Amino acid sequence: MIAVLQRVSEASVAISGEIRGKIGIGLLVLLGIEDADNEEDIQWISRKIVQMRIFPDDQGVMNRSILEAAGDLLLISQFTLHASTKKGNRPSYIKAAKPDIAIPLYEKTIAALIGEMGKSIETGEFGANMQVALVNDGPVTIILDSKNKV
Repeated sequence: MIAVLQRVSEASVAISGEIRGKIGIGLLVLLGIEDADNEEDIQWISRKIVQMRIFPDDQGVMNRSILEAAGDLLLISQFTLHASTKKGNRPSYIKAAKPDIAIPLYEKTIAALIGEMGKSIETGEFGANMQVALVNDGPVTIILDSKNKV
């Protein structure tokens, strides 16, 4: 499971011109799911997202988590994070999980993040053509890969 965390001052996702999710200060998380992902990956990445200390403290040092910063979270599924670009110029998405595997894992990740956050989160729609807008604060962008957790 790959997650791209972007610290934002605001972010939104629209589908067919209609806003589906919107947050102010917090994290926009792009999530890529592969066939090999499981409950352990969900728990690890959800905990890591919520505990990552990338929000400024009173001295301006990145020392606070999204919980401590009272931020919100917008989760967007993005299979292209598993693109293989080793050969040629057309990416291969063979590692990206197909919907029958990815959708249940995506839904479990939403539930895990709600549990970790202690409040609801905003989401896109799995498989939809989405337009994502954000103001990256910092800029701060962190990439997590649950397969590199050791």
